[in-house]
Amino acid sequence: MFQEGSPPLGNFHSGFANRRVYLKKMTGGDGAAGDSEPSSGALFWADVRLVLSATPTTAVIAGFMGRSLLLLLLGVFACSTAAVMIKASTTHPFVLSAVRLFLAAALLTPLFLRERRKHRAALPSGWLRCTTLPALLLAAHFISWAYGARMTLTAQASLIVNLAPVALPFFLHWLLRERINGREVLGTVLALAGVLALSARDAFTGGGDLAGNLMCFGSMLLFAWYLALGRVNRNVPSVWLYVVPVYWQAAVICTLAALPWAHTLDVGSVREWGLLVGLAVVPTILGHSLLNLSMRVLRGQLVSICNVGQFVFAGLMAWVLFGESPALLFYGAAALVVAGVALVVFSAPTPPPRMR
Repeated sequence: MFQEGSPPLGNFHSGFANRRVYLKKMTGGDGAAGDSEPSSGALFWADVRLVLSATPTTAVIAGFMGRSLLLLLLGVFACSTAAVMIKASTTHPFVLSAVRLFLAAALLTPLFLRERRKHRAALPSGWLRCTTLPALLLAAHFISWAYGARMTLTAQASLIVNLAPVALPFFLHWLLRERINGREVLGTVLALAGVLALSARDAFTGGGDLAGNLMCFGSMLLFAWYLALGRVNRNVPSVWLYVVPVYWQAAVICTLAALPWAHTLDVGSVREWGLLVGLAVVPTILGHSLLNLSMRVLRGQLVSICNVGQFVFAGLMAWVLFGESPALLFYGAAALVVAGVALVVFSAPTPPPRMR
């Protein structure tokens, strides 16, 4: 679900095209090609300074960024509803995952057909074969996520499952030999310390959440692997030509695995169908599409950090709907996790890849 981020569009791109030169001059360089490249984090803050020093020309860019940030927050909120709807549903996790994927794949198929007509000549050979392993990983992620979200507090489950940016550099090193720097390792240690603090509390207090934490952590690793394969397969010319076949195959895998529990689906329940359709439309299609759009017009680091904030929305909804209230330790552990993710994201040698 990640692909190398494309440059921002239109006037936004022209306004920030020379930010590397700007940053080098701000730090004493002359902007020549021979100067060392600034880090991704430095580039991000250079963008911020350019916006804050708005002129009549850049004021238009600032307004564009404001609308883009609103769409990003809407995308984060849409994705955060998944944990709440999973917990509210009574359908077996295998069946729930199968129906969710089938509905999403069916709704996105018109986009797939349109993109295939447009890019038929540019499709690499064997492009469908490269979607099989990602489909298997996505199916396993959805099933384990459905289990984990019901086994622990909603905010805690959402926090752990969105640690993918921390694990992603290690999968990219394994698959593409991309270099891991020291700050990425430190950020990973910080994030894991937060998760371990939560898990230790659950283990010693007997709260029953430890197994849920481990399930969500395993689901996160599956998702990070899936995202890394999206980077490997970025030669597919359209995101829909990659995502839709993955969804269809993952739906078939989940359906075969769900056959023993097919009877748990209450076919006559309007409430259950509302939750299943909601899972397909709100987090799977709307949420991921808005995050994809945000990765095209905003810096990837900003999108990645905001996406970790899903646990805030999920926790508030769970407090209202289920009366869940995390213990005080959760907030300190969440701060460690977010700090670790931020350190990893802003230490990346290249912008984080685009979500699929």
